[in-house]
Amino acid sequence: MIVEFSVVPLGSGASLSGDLAPILDIIDKSGLQYKFGPMSTSVEGDWDAVMDLMKKCRDAALEKADRVLLRIVVDDKKGATGRLTGKQASVEAKLGRELKK
Repeated sequence: MIVEFSVVPLGSGASLSGDLAPILDIIDKSGLQYKFGPMSTSVEGDWDAVMDLMKKCRDAALEKADRVLLRIVVDDKKGATGRLTGKQASVEAKLGRELKK
C-alpha cells in the first residue's frame, strides 16, 4: 500500500523545517520506500510497518510541539508492489515523455 501523509507541529513558528528534519530522519531510517515532497511524503509498505512509522512520526512531532496535525491518505491495492514509482511511470508511458520530478 501507499500512504501519503503530512505532519504539522503547531505552535513552533512559521518555519517547520527544523521540526520536520528529525521526522524525515525517522522515515529515511525506516527501511521503507518513500518519496519526500514539499507538502507531503509518500511511503510504501505493508499496513503494520507503515502505521508503525506513522506513530513514530507523530510521537517525534509531539516531542517538539503540544499539538500536531497528521493527515494520512491510504491507497491499498491487493497484491500490488512497486507502486511508489510505478504509478508515475505508468502516466509517463501514456504521455510518451518524462514529467518534472
